[in-house]
Amino acid sequence: MLFETILTYPATPEIFLLGMTCIVLLADLFIKQQEKKITYWLSQFALVGTAVLVLLLYNVPSTLLFNGSFIWDKTAALMQFAIVAINFFILIYAREYIRERKIPQGEYYLLSLFSVLGMLVLVSAYSLLTLYLGLELLSLPLYAMVALQRDSTECAEAAMKYFVTGALASGMLLYGLSMFYGATQSLNITEIAQVTSNLSSGQELMLIFGLVFIIAGVVFKLGAAPFHMWVPDVYQGAPTSVTLFVGTAPKIAALAMVVRLLIEGTPALVHQWQEVLILIAVLSIALGNVVAIVQSNLKRMLSYSAIAHVGYMSLGLLAATPDGYASALFYMLAYALMSLGAFGMLVLLSKSGAEVDKIGDLRGLNTRNPWLAFMLLLVMFSMAGIPPMVGFFAKLGVLEALIGAHMVWLATFALVFAIIGAYYYLNVVKVMYFEEPEIQYPIVNRPIINVAISVNCLMVLWLGMFPSGLIDLCRAAFAM
Repeated sequence: MLFETILTYPATPEIFLLGMTCIVLLADLFIKQQEKKITYWLSQFALVGTAVLVLLLYNVPSTLLFNGSFIWDKTAALMQFAIVAINFFILIYAREYIRERKIPQGEYYLLSLFSVLGMLVLVSAYSLLTLYLGLELLSLPLYAMVALQRDSTECAEAAMKYFVTGALASGMLLYGLSMFYGATQSLNITEIAQVTSNLSSGQELMLIFGLVFIIAGVVFKLGAAPFHMWVPDVYQGAPTSVTLFVGTAPKIAALAMVVRLLIEGTPALVHQWQEVLILIAVLSIALGNVVAIVQSNLKRMLSYSAIAHVGYMSLGLLAATPDGYASALFYMLAYALMSLGAFGMLVLLSKSGAEVDKIGDLRGLNTRNPWLAFMLLLVMFSMAGIPPMVGFFAKLGVLEALIGAHMVWLATFALVFAIIGAYYYLNVVKVMYFEEPEIQYPIVNRPIINVAISVNCLMVLWLGMFPSGLIDLCRAAFAM
């Protein structure tokens, strides 16, 4: 009876992950340096166990816990499973990379688990207080992870920029949340939504003022323009194994923050935040795609690509319909999978003493390893939105949502820049297949990582050919 109760308690995944993280912390403290693989396997066990618990809880009805500050629903279940699954692959990719570069392994695994815990809390937060606590638990480990390679000045510089700008964004978000509390006298998302549906003029002015600061904080976490300044420097300066982490799962958690604060918390202010999101989407799509064209550093190119992709995802949100929200969630899940494959490939190709982080480093990859070249081709085609990859259906979904909301001009704008953006993705493919390498260096055979990257990249193709299952799950998450 007790076991059944535990398996049906909505907060069980977070409690289990916290307990396992503490066990990993103690294990790392007492085991010897040459036995650090134990820390890795315990971390993977923590992620697998959390994923299993999330799946077991999927059909549990929507539930509010802890005086309404925690929610369990299908949105939380889908996002939490995606976050945990992505981080399972991240640890597989990063293991050899951090070992070869003498990056502290135990610290990397621990910080990643604490950050994942923050993401899970953020996804299920239904109070302004728990939402901010989840955000900080997600963010603080990331600042430390960027600086883990202690002998690198680039990493230290990137970490400092990330920390300073992140603290500024957190302050703006917290100020906006305080304005919400002042106007509604409540921290609970449900109560805030009820109050905002019947506002006085003074309350509405205060809420709109707070909304500006909240959107600024959220947009920073997503890495969208005009609050994108940290993205290229952090992506380029951080170790590739950390860039892999920063550029994937946290984006899903940031989308969850948008869902809780804007879609569920302020439905009466939809026209106000819709206008702001239009500007953010236009700036992100234009700036991301145009600036990415001139980049020679692959990590920097992918950072501007990330800015553009967040802009495309925002198109689904500003459609302000259930189908639009579902298409935004589908887009973010698809992007996280594509980004995981792209940065995972860079981690795999990099070996001790040789970083693969420039587009020129991929010259002649097809002649050295045709299979890996084909896997990266799938990811690049998907990011460019070429059928039958999942990226094509992700873009198609948000464009359909825009047309359904009678924003044809915005759909046309997005389509034009999608064509422009295809150039720099296809340029990577051209370099891999049609240019000869300047320096021949061997590709280290890593069977486990090869299998993981193959599964990752083939999922990009498989979800593009059979997208209906994931689309149905996204629609169920926003079923009214």
